[in-house]
Amino acid sequence: MTTRLYLRPTAFVDAPFGLDGRCLRLAGGLVWFAAVEAIRVENGRRVATELVPVDRLDTLGADAAPILARLTAPRPPLILGARVLRFDQPQVMAILNMTPDSFSDGGRHAAPEEAAAAAIAMAAEGAAIIDIGGESTRPGAPPVWQDDEIARTVPVIERLAAAGIALSIDTRKAAVMAAAMAAGAHVVNDVSALTWDAEALALVAAAGCPVVLMHHQGTPETMQQAPRYGDALIEVYDWLAARIAACEAAGIARTRILVDPGIGFGKTLAHNLALVNGLALLHGLGCPIVLGASRKRTIGALSNEAPVEKRLGGSIAFALAGAAQGAQWLRVHDVPETVQALRIWRGLRDQALTPPAAL
Repeated sequence: MTTRLYLRPTAFVDAPFGLDGRCLRLAGGLVWFAAVEAIRVENGRRVATELVPVDRLDTLGADAAPILARLTAPRPPLILGARVLRFDQPQVMAILNMTPDSFSDGGRHAAPEEAAAAAIAMAAEGAAIIDIGGESTRPGAPPVWQDDEIARTVPVIERLAAAGIALSIDTRKAAVMAAAMAAGAHVVNDVSALTWDAEALALVAAAGCPVVLMHHQGTPETMQQAPRYGDALIEVYDWLAARIAACEAAGIARTRILVDPGIGFGKTLAHNLALVNGLALLHGLGCPIVLGASRKRTIGALSNEAPVEKRLGGSIAFALAGAAQGAQWLRVHDVPETVQALRIWRGLRDQALTPPAAL
């Protein structure tokens, strides 16, 4: 029987000063950890869990070495047109939905000129990249014809590309990906992790563009009917690892891949919370992490069924939980509020990382 090892960074410390050999930097970012939760899994079930200090990691055996290398390796920056996006601190990925039926802001941006102006404002407010979508993937949403999706997104992408803004296209369809990239999009963000369209994997490989692989269970039409996992965190990790392997086999370099646990995409409240609590485990995949929990149903479930427009506080809480575990991109609706929260978080980190002698 094969036992697999997983390492979740934990015991986060404010700064590495005076802790030589007793803490490690997480993915080249602003977070240091002093221990790992070593999880051993057989047949999909956890059979042992141990909290291991960093200075005792050699006791975990040879299986730990490649995982630790991926946990600590800095993520190479992405060159997106005129922009360079680094992964040494959390950045905001702003949502721009060109849809009439998205769960949060459907129908808000009807005209390309208005949508482009809104995106330019979000970039000015601190968004590092704008994620543009023309098909709602909320639970129960029906598919959109690809030509309609192209018509909704391409005119906006063309305007924003001309303004020098970093852009991603949020789509499952190869034809939409191709049209968006031709118009100036830099990144493909696929909620199906390049599984929905048989042509998508080869297209992204040939384009050489970065891609966000998001975990999902089921389709938007069915995903929330009865999602089930034996161990949500481990199963999401394994599924993403398999998708990364498939992308690498197709010619997509791991340095061009980002991963997203897919909060709300085929998950219950308990699954979503387990994934956020254990988010740092995903750094073991060796890819930057995208966390998209903004205004999600989980926030309403934990706050007296608060409607979408009353979920800002919960969205900020999830964003900061992600930042504290080293998530590199936070996909959000509320840009200035999230940017402000991250600036406070960054200020706290900068102060903690100032050597005491310099104070």
